[in-house]
Amino acid sequence: MKDSRYADAGVDIDAKAAALARARTAIRSTFTPAVLGDVGGFGGLFRPDFSSYKEPVLVGSTDGVGTKLKIAIAMDRHDTCGGDLVNHCVNDILVQGARPLFFLDYIATGKVESGVIGSIIEGIARACRENGTALLGGETAEMPGFYAAGEYDVAGTIVGVVDRDRILDGSRIAEGDVVVGLPSVGLQTNGYTLARKVFFETMGLKPTERVAELGGRAVGDVLLDPHLSYLRPMETLLDAGLVHGMAHLTGGGFYDNIPRVLPEGLDVVIKSGSWAVPPVFEVIAREGRVSFEGTPPAARTWSAGSKGSCSPLPMPSNATSASPTCRCPTAGTG
Repeated sequence: MKDSRYADAGVDIDAKAAALARARTAIRSTFTPAVLGDVGGFGGLFRPDFSSYKEPVLVGSTDGVGTKLKIAIAMDRHDTCGGDLVNHCVNDILVQGARPLFFLDYIATGKVESGVIGSIIEGIARACRENGTALLGGETAEMPGFYAAGEYDVAGTIVGVVDRDRILDGSRIAEGDVVVGLPSVGLQTNGYTLARKVFFETMGLKPTERVAELGGRAVGDVLLDPHLSYLRPMETLLDAGLVHGMAHLTGGGFYDNIPRVLPEGLDVVIKSGSWAVPPVFEVIAREGRVSFEGTPPAARTWSAGSKGSCSPLPMPSNATSASPTCRCPTAGTG
């Protein structure tokens, strides 16, 4: 009988090992003093120091990059999507007041290409360093026949910590609080199915084509603008206890995310047009015939919500000021 090796079936263990070897230094560069052991264990070991916490509570979240990966693959740029993933997950736990402890990644592909996988992991590691979190472990799965040639998926899990009395659950939000929005630089990691349809089908552009309205940049480069982490800008405000609640505007935008943190019977009103709008939204609105003005379906499409702001945070009225016109009610309040 002919020897049927794993490689003959389409799984290249050596390529996977080469990808890990390339990324080993980057992974180690994320290690904090709490990390025990080295790269390559069956599980990551983490000994947290909770001595500065009165009642530490762990906060976990899992997410993926979504169809933004289609742009990365088309542009042959694989070192950005991992950072998007980490920053997205950091924001998801940040809005509950948590600081990240460690991150775990999952990469799946039909055929492991060590250079591509190495670039993805290096992007993940870079964002982990920037957010002060350890890349504690991960999995690279090679699944021939499951993914088309050259395609892959990336997902991850983050674990962070917050003191129980510092948890942001919206209960402190009160009438008279002011909403402050932190800006995005683009689409973050949501709405890419519609964005790709507008740019590549409706407009008939290629990812490498440059558009004057987008600052002369290639469409693909604009669509790969990063999903920002809001950890560093928020730390001082969180430590000062100025933040009453936060929402990470991912899928569902304003209308689905803000109400998740509002107390029953309380609405939030936001002044449309009170912030700078990234040009990519203007192009999508015009060419895709999408209205952002007070239209829930459009405002639910992008992480940028209605034209490019992210992570609204209600604060005491004496902390800042804003004037409203667009209303997002709590669920069930109309």
